[in-house]
Amino acid sequence: MAEQDSAVATTPTAGLRNRHIAMIALGGVIGAGLFVGSGAAIAATGPAVLLAFLAVGALVILVMRMLGEMVVADPGRGSFVEYIRASCGDRAGFTAGWLYWFFWVVVLGSEAIAGAILLRDWIGLPVWVLAISLIVVLKLINFAAPRVFGECEFWLSLIKVVSILAFIMVAVLYVVHLFGPGIAPVQNFIGHGGFFPHGFVAVLSIIPTILFTMMGSEIATVAAAESPEPGKNVARVTRSIGTRVTLFYLASVAMILMVVPWTSIVPGRSPFVTAMDAMGIPGAGLLMRIVVLSAILSCLNSSMYITSRILTELAASGDAPAALVRESTTDAPRLAIVISSVVGTLVAFSSILAPDTIFAFLLSCSGGVILVVYSMIVAAYLKARKAADGMAEEKGYNLPFFPICNYVALGAVVLVFVAMVLNPGERMTAIASIGTSIAVYAVASVRSARRS
Repeated sequence: MAEQDSAVATTPTAGLRNRHIAMIALGGVIGAGLFVGSGAAIAATGPAVLLAFLAVGALVILVMRMLGEMVVADPGRGSFVEYIRASCGDRAGFTAGWLYWFFWVVVLGSEAIAGAILLRDWIGLPVWVLAISLIVVLKLINFAAPRVFGECEFWLSLIKVVSILAFIMVAVLYVVHLFGPGIAPVQNFIGHGGFFPHGFVAVLSIIPTILFTMMGSEIATVAAAESPEPGKNVARVTRSIGTRVTLFYLASVAMILMVVPWTSIVPGRSPFVTAMDAMGIPGAGLLMRIVVLSAILSCLNSSMYITSRILTELAASGDAPAALVRESTTDAPRLAIVISSVVGTLVAFSSILAPDTIFAFLLSCSGGVILVVYSMIVAAYLKARKAADGMAEEKGYNLPFFPICNYVALGAVVLVFVAMVLNPGERMTAIASIGTSIAVYAVASVRSARRS
């Protein structure tokens, strides 16, 4: 890794810059789940959905803070998977790496289909042709130097960030009656059944859905390894990204709830479009389709990037074929990109050929594994900080309320899984995800036993 960092440092133009890292972190989180999927969450819980976003945001902030402190204490290891490996052993590293790769390769296939369906209204081609075309285009972008990926992701993410900021600003002007007909924002907010129209249990049941829309900040720890100063970049991003994402989600959803009553939000239709239509913004539907398409392309781009880098890291640790080992961080790992894109294409085709069987099974198996990975990051932090003992502050460990906050985070993950099991719509995802995690760990144990 030291040689890789040196190679990047001597050729800064080939690597990722600070602005790339920051936008990659934001872009990995802000996606179609906010622009479209948040409508279902609002309809299911009403204004109390803000509590769910706040709770999930707190968990993301906590996990990213832990990850950042581990990188500062022991810089240069690579992605968060290697920090899990260092603290919890090779079996945990194998499990975290392959679970994370599996999660994102399923996302890759799913987003390819979502993008193809969106483009079908503009381009008269079959969905499968458009899906393959999207994957090929993004593969070619990732084939180039990391800097090219970073530049594409920067602009795609910037579209999303600017769109959210513009929406919030316009909504504020509308709410304070600087344009448009006068409305009663307080009445819109709590005048339709109060703050908890469906009770507090509804808030707990929607947390798993919101959780999956707010994940992805950890991608920055992988991308930072390809920047001139990986340790500093990771520390900088992890300190602020969780708070920024949480504020983006809370502010935009809060403004939607003030502009229109939550009862007017229809699941499956973008609540942003509903609010913009109410404010009289011309072309709201078209504008949002463009933003959603940029979000899908950004997610596809990030998915291909992260899956290829995780594969090369696993290969370097002996947990994947040696042919995938990366020679230099200044060059794209093309074989790993090809493998991830092929598997992603198969996932996309399963959604067309067998949406209710194979594709549904893959979604269930991958849906909750990111929670397991987050739990492993928390466990790795616990072990790493305890190992530092009296030198914790000197090494950069300063998370307050340690270890109580760590156990609270682990308890929150358990609570989410319990909520998923109690919710008939999420029960299969919880069971399948736990089963997948156990199966991958079993494979890791067998490999470990054979090596010894």
